[in-house]
Amino acid sequence: MSRRAPVAWPLVTVFTAGYLAAYLLPTTVARLGASLGLTAAQAGLAGSSLLLASATAGFTLASRVDRLGPHRVARAGLLLMLVGYGTAAATPAAYGALVIAAATLGGLGSGTATTVAAAQIAAQRDPHRASTLGLLSVSAVAGALYLTLPHLGGGHRAPFLALAVTAVLAQAAAGRLRPEAAGSRDGAGDVRTTRTPLPYLRTGTVLAGTVALWSMAQNSLWGVSSRIGLDQAGLSEVTVGAVFAVALGAGLLGVLGAGLLGSRLGRALPIGAGTAVIAGCIALAASADDLAAFATGEVLWNAMYPVVLSYLLGLAASLDPRGRWAVLVGSCSSLGVACGPVVGSTLAARAGYPGMGMVLCALLLLLAVPLTAVALHTAGRPLLPGAVRRKGGAPAAALAAATGVPSGAVPALGAPEQPVAPITVAPLAAEADDLVTTAAYVPVEAYDGDSSAERRYAAPVG
Repeated sequence: MSRRAPVAWPLVTVFTAGYLAAYLLPTTVARLGASLGLTAAQAGLAGSSLLLASATAGFTLASRVDRLGPHRVARAGLLLMLVGYGTAAATPAAYGALVIAAATLGGLGSGTATTVAAAQIAAQRDPHRASTLGLLSVSAVAGALYLTLPHLGGGHRAPFLALAVTAVLAQAAAGRLRPEAAGSRDGAGDVRTTRTPLPYLRTGTVLAGTVALWSMAQNSLWGVSSRIGLDQAGLSEVTVGAVFAVALGAGLLGVLGAGLLGSRLGRALPIGAGTAVIAGCIALAASADDLAAFATGEVLWNAMYPVVLSYLLGLAASLDPRGRWAVLVGSCSSLGVACGPVVGSTLAARAGYPGMGMVLCALLLLLAVPLTAVALHTAGRPLLPGAVRRKGGAPAAALAAATGVPSGAVPALGAPEQPVAPITVAPLAAEADDLVTTAAYVPVEAYDGDSSAERRYAAPVG
């Protein structure tokens, strides 16, 4: 059995830098509101503008990363993060409009770095493992920051300064990203260097649209979680930060569990059941009025969220070895994340935090159905050795891998499928005396151009 190719540390570093802004969203939104004197809805809108810029970068660069060069695009994105978040951190609260504009520029840089990471993850031999390592890293960094930021004073400067420093630290890693050094799938090189239409258009479109709503529901609560802890549960900022740190620590355990579980249960069960569990956790956290209920909901939710997200990212990466669906689905996720704070703040203002939680819970239960259906429809593409799409091909590939067929007998992961040439077999002319009289029919195998076996029968002569 071949050893798994290691995931390059530069990829994990750029992934962490790009995703960190979304993970720090609760403290960023809360501090913007307190520092700039904004209402909850206005602070949510400011957070949404940051994440909307991130999503815009993904849609713009979805098919251009390879042509422009991953290292160049990643460095440009990290530079935008440094300029944007650094300016936001250095600007006094009196200039609130400039703070929000600079944060939005930083969000554009975060989205650029995330786009490069998503494209590179799709090129890995094991996209699910690459995404879990990236989520493991960003969860650890965010958890450490949630423990540290409350001790650095109030105001909006601390979280933006942390994001700017992260961009600086990731610059060296971005310079090491190369298309040929990304650990690409066997046989995928020819696919990535030629113009090919976007595969699995209907499946990918359903996945992208559903993931956008899934992410919106998640971040509708995440964007106002600090307000729930401070206002409804009556906790201090230090206590809320500690709860978030513990919750992200639980997320680390969840990501580790997802990495160990791998493809043993497929994707449908972790995605469908995990989304249902998340729905219940959101309802519990949104209705919490004390530390126990708030901590339980947040910890369980953050333990499950990265698990399901890692399978969704792996599912998107499996649809196209060039990474276009991975980038588009990631951008739709960022779009949903961007809408989350506004939706959460609006629902909370109209229905209260518990009412908001029930609405989001119902939405996630509905979304679990199409997500599970897409996972079942695409089952076997990335988890089996070879993109075998002929009838019986997936079980055959699985059996070959399990029984030790020599290397090369099974198509490599992501390799383009070999064409099947049609074979025409004509019945042989034979004398009546030469036929076996006990046989009523003589089967003749023929294969059509659709690779489906068709059994034809030639009646015996005489």
